[in-house]
Amino acid sequence: MIQSYKKNYKALDHYDAIFIGSGLGSLTSAALMAKEGKKVLVLERHYTAGGFTHIFKRRGYEWDVGIHYIGEVHREQSVLRKLFDYITDSQLKWADMGEVYDRIVIGEKMYDFVKGTANFKEKLKEYFPAEADAIDQYVDLVFKVTKTSRNFYMEKAMPPMVSKMSGGLMRNPYLKYATRTTQDVLEEITQNQELIKVLTGQYGDYGLPPKQSSFGMHASLVRHYFSGGNFPIGGSSQVVDTIAPVLEASGSTILVSAEVDEVIIENNKAVGVKMADGKEFRADRVVSGAGVMTTYKTLVPEAVVKKHQLDEQVTKVNNSVAHLSLYIGLKGSPEELKLPKANYWVYPGDLSHDECVERYSQDTSQPFPVVYVSFPSAKDPDWSNRYPGRSTIDIITLMPYNVFEKWENTRWKKRGEEYEALKEEYSQRLLEELFKLEPHLRGKIDCYELSTPITTKHFINYEKGEIYGLDHSPERFKHKFLRPHTPIKNFYLTGQDIVTAGIGGALFSGLLTTSAITKKNLLKKVMG
Repeated sequence: MIQSYKKNYKALDHYDAIFIGSGLGSLTSAALMAKEGKKVLVLERHYTAGGFTHIFKRRGYEWDVGIHYIGEVHREQSVLRKLFDYITDSQLKWADMGEVYDRIVIGEKMYDFVKGTANFKEKLKEYFPAEADAIDQYVDLVFKVTKTSRNFYMEKAMPPMVSKMSGGLMRNPYLKYATRTTQDVLEEITQNQELIKVLTGQYGDYGLPPKQSSFGMHASLVRHYFSGGNFPIGGSSQVVDTIAPVLEASGSTILVSAEVDEVIIENNKAVGVKMADGKEFRADRVVSGAGVMTTYKTLVPEAVVKKHQLDEQVTKVNNSVAHLSLYIGLKGSPEELKLPKANYWVYPGDLSHDECVERYSQDTSQPFPVVYVSFPSAKDPDWSNRYPGRSTIDIITLMPYNVFEKWENTRWKKRGEEYEALKEEYSQRLLEELFKLEPHLRGKIDCYELSTPITTKHFINYEKGEIYGLDHSPERFKHKFLRPHTPIKNFYLTGQDIVTAGIGGALFSGLLTTSAITKKNLLKKVMG
């Protein structure tokens, strides 16, 4: 059940766990605990639940904020599909995006990523016939690295003492590649920089260009989509809408507009939370899905942070990129407007990905280093039942937080004329990128709204408006503190910071956190 929090809300006398935040990590872990017969309380500061899986509605349209496409879920025996089925009682349904899931646009050239590993390789060899051996080596390496990642992540659920004794054996095979940059690894396979630029054409899905990103993260992302892309039927709101009844069946609740002020810790043991209005809820354990930065900088009492040197931990990791997201509404059905299901990834043709990012970070009037265009209404077969004669498009690009930083303490929707003028400038630039790709849409726009890093900070409560929590540099994967266990008894972490960015990472983090709490091999249970 999803309810809105009020100070006189009558809580249960006892909860097995309280979750801070209702992102997919928290929801997955909460549902897994509910399936184990536990009563949990999920607290969300926003007025709608779901974290980056939530939607918003405006002017007769709805837009998906964080889910644009998901791999693996159409394969019924995949871990992701099994896990989604388990936590939703198989109520969440998926639509296949078709043969082409991503189109990589570099300058004037376009490269299709097609579903099926053999098809993917064959298509790339058509574009780069002289690089056939390199393409085979690349795909083989992606599979090799992702295979080693499973033990790396399962080790995170181990009790700390067990991890100290045997964790290295599980971690090291993956770290061999995860602690190297994508560019370094790819240049051992090929020196063709155009091919490297194409192979890393989805880097926006984890936020760092090839010379900065971990090859482990890159391999996981690429492998995730080899079998194609999928979209939730009915939109991404179906994620929380299908998980909520599973929680309700165990007597558990999701509360929205419920801001947590502090974790209550007594004798180094988490015993509950204090709300922003002073009310307290108690539980056997507390789980934070609010991100490592927010958790240790604002939710855990300062004395406890200092005692365990948690403040030093957060200096060893960095926030991921901030972004702009343009939400567009159009009159006309996806069929009438000939909207594609495949996403576009658009890059300048003159420089490498890293050089484009550097140029833009110095001066945002320079070409966008990456523009991602998604057509959610075309991907969802149920869309026209809900919104006949209408369509939506999302356009996303990187945006340094400091460009909008001076408005961070202003109120949402009341940030002033200068802020609105700056938003309009970027909106027009992004619309022009769309019209280059789909010129027939010029003049068809009914409405649009731009989300800035300040908007993301307001709704998601990420420190610098970041989209992916912590960045995915090689350094990130070396840190052992990014795991469910914390030095505080009965206090755990979940969410993308303890695994990786994206729906798959958040989903798997919930499995790891619940496994750590229950000391059970829940993956075996989920896989049936």
